[in-house]
Amino acid sequence: MTQRMAVIGGGIVGAAVAREILARRPDAEVTVFDKEDRLASHQTGRNSGVVHAGLYYQPGSQKALLCRRGVRLLEDYCAERGIRRIACGKVLVALDEVERARLSDIEDRARANGVPGIRIIGPGELRELEPHVRGVAALHSPSTSIVDFAEVTQALAADAVAAGAKILLGHEVTGMQVRGSEVVLTTRAAGGTDESAFDQVVACGGLQSDRLAEMAGDGPDPVIMPFRGEYYALKPERRGLVNGLVYPVPDPRYPFLGVHVTPRVDGEVLIGPNAVLALAREGYTWRNVSPADLAGVARTPAFWRFARQHWRTGIREMYGSLSKRRFVAAARAYVPELGDDDVVPGRAGIRAQALDADGGLVDDFRISIRDRIVVLRNAPSPAATSALAIAEHVVSTLEGRP
Repeated sequence: MTQRMAVIGGGIVGAAVAREILARRPDAEVTVFDKEDRLASHQTGRNSGVVHAGLYYQPGSQKALLCRRGVRLLEDYCAERGIRRIACGKVLVALDEVERARLSDIEDRARANGVPGIRIIGPGELRELEPHVRGVAALHSPSTSIVDFAEVTQALAADAVAAGAKILLGHEVTGMQVRGSEVVLTTRAAGGTDESAFDQVVACGGLQSDRLAEMAGDGPDPVIMPFRGEYYALKPERRGLVNGLVYPVPDPRYPFLGVHVTPRVDGEVLIGPNAVLALAREGYTWRNVSPADLAGVARTPAFWRFARQHWRTGIREMYGSLSKRRFVAAARAYVPELGDDDVVPGRAGIRAQALDADGGLVDDFRISIRDRIVVLRNAPSPAATSALAIAEHVVSTLEGRP
């Protein structure tokens, strides 16, 4: 009997899931729904394009396992489809002895995760790799690379369509109900509302994942908080200040990584991101305000618990958002030659960060199963890197369901 499968979300994970379903079940009827008029509209198409090697993640966690598997699958897929991927390498730069000590712990995690070629280097070797970067030491990850994840998404979607999938853009899922052996989705499009029945549903809704989970009958936690990440871009004549990715050493006291310098495959070099609470789920500027989304934040105890723990960080990030000088100064700590006039405003993205009821950041990927519905409730970075492996995991989960 033909399986009717729905995938909600047209980002890289949704496209990968649709492709994986049809690779395993060629006779399935797969429909992908996305409320936007193009694929990869949000997190997938608005990130820095880094293919993460798996340096930071707790060994044995889903992030660690799926990231490392995802890297291998993504590298093979890009080679197969002729998608440009640049192994530019990455340095985590320690500015002082406290940060140098943290590098050893990160190196241990990276080795446990199977990241190849990892090693701690001194300031001399750092200058050889990055002549304009300064630090007392660095962790070098030569295998870290960059790619255009929107291009990868388009290729995955094309594979799925070639295998028989139907992609419905401009179709927002507004309801989800299990009726006997079927899941009925209510969708809204330009032509009005409609209902469609499916045997199984996978929701990869990113910024809307908690709302989709509640539609599916799951609980309210974890809740998604939208954090906007803003970037500046180096002027073309200053792009030579870096050769590869230049990152800070993570500080375990703070929930976000901090400003870093990121070349992209199109030649652009980004500085950022910061992390400020967005005023709408899809609020890419300070002008994008949703009273309904803000009211939802205000009604969420988890947010206030998070805010009490990290209000100082929040204020610092907001200052960086409002002051170009402060923003650039954060990057100048690593690239001393960087001047305020060397940058122009760049893009912004939104990170769909899940918060547990106690206000803690959900660190690992989190997948919820409700009867015939699978919901990715937390899939932040490195979800794009891990997308093909996440798809394998999700479809294996589906195969174990009725």
